[in-house]
Amino acid sequence: MAKRMREKAAKIQANKDMRPHATARYVRISPSKVRIVLDIIRGKGYMDAMAILQGTPKAASEILIKLLASAGANAENNLNMSKTDLYVAEAYANEGPTLKRWWPRSHGSADTILKRTSHITIVLDERGKTAISKPAKSKNVVAEPAEAKPAEPKKQTAKSTTTKAKAPAKKTTTKTTKAQSAKGGEK
Repeated sequence: MAKRMREKAAKIQANKDMRPHATARYVRISPSKVRIVLDIIRGKGYMDAMAILQGTPKAASEILIKLLASAGANAENNLNMSKTDLYVAEAYANEGPTLKRWWPRSHGSADTILKRTSHITIVLDERGKTAISKPAKSKNVVAEPAEAKPAEPKKQTAKSTTTKAKAPAKKTTTKTTKAQSAKGGEK
């Protein structure tokens, strides 16, 4: 039994995700508020994500700045990676334990106050290292022109013989005017 447990632990250790990451647990902010900011930085480069977080006026951005800096430091110190080559591969906020408090109401009753907590994780990865990673999209990059292909002459095609079905004509009624009725107007 012990040998099997050791083998299982060795297999888990060998398959462990070796990407730099950082986790903040029991953070006193609702996960839904954190997910709004995480959706903005997911897939962005490390430096871009840090700049976005510094300019985002949300309560979660302060926490995420510290967490992203920690993940970057882990990459630099533990795995010898450059921060300029990193991007936010995964970012998610799971729900932690909820603190329950009571608020007194009229006639001796009470309302429940739920103070939610979050477990936030940011995983970084190097660009171009894995096939899953997406290349960076930059607005300032000008695409190189493709090789000029000779223009093919346009073929003259006969007009299409198919006709579209016409909508039924609307019934029109004509009213006789006074001038027509005086002349003995006909319809």
